[in-house]
Amino acid sequence: MASSDQPGVIKRLWRGLRTPSRFSLGFLLITGIVAGVVLWGGFNTLVEMTNKEAFCISCHEMRDNVYKEYSENTIHYTNRTGVRATCPDCHVPREWWPKMKRKIQASRELYGKLVGTIDTREKFEAKRLQLAQSEWARMKAADSLECRNCHTLTSMDKEKQKPRAKKSHELAAKNNETCIDCHKGIAHHKPKNMPEDEE
Repeated sequence: MASSDQPGVIKRLWRGLRTPSRFSLGFLLITGIVAGVVLWGGFNTLVEMTNKEAFCISCHEMRDNVYKEYSENTIHYTNRTGVRATCPDCHVPREWWPKMKRKIQASRELYGKLVGTIDTREKFEAKRLQLAQSEWARMKAADSLECRNCHTLTSMDKEKQKPRAKKSHELAAKNNETCIDCHKGIAHHKPKNMPEDEE
């Protein structure tokens, strides 16, 4: 049993922080810089590891549900150009701050994984509308930022578009609509119980 006259751990730590160090300021500065670089590098490595399609489909909930739909016959998976969009291309912004915000939001999905929210096809289908509406709202709030990484109204050649597409894109630009307003279900099946006003 510790005697009552010995200082507690917190008091010793505080005393250590207030007392001049036996290490030189240069040593402490270099150590701090190296530690910062290692921590920042480790953080960025972790962020990039979680920003790969292999990570996204590493759990069966994603692999057996939305990824299967996406890879069966969608324009973002197979097209005449051979360019394929991956999960992060459509669901994670490229810019650093929006990417960090999205990663924090996505951390809720880890909780869902732990408690088994959608661990069967039946549970997934029961929550599909709620999940889709949440993602559509997120994309709309971000002005379809992820879509605009590849598709922009200014870079699309309207003269090469079919008349209906050209008219729709011009109207969307005039009404400040965003990609997700018209392109729901472009990579995944729409929910069966989707309200008519969202079709």
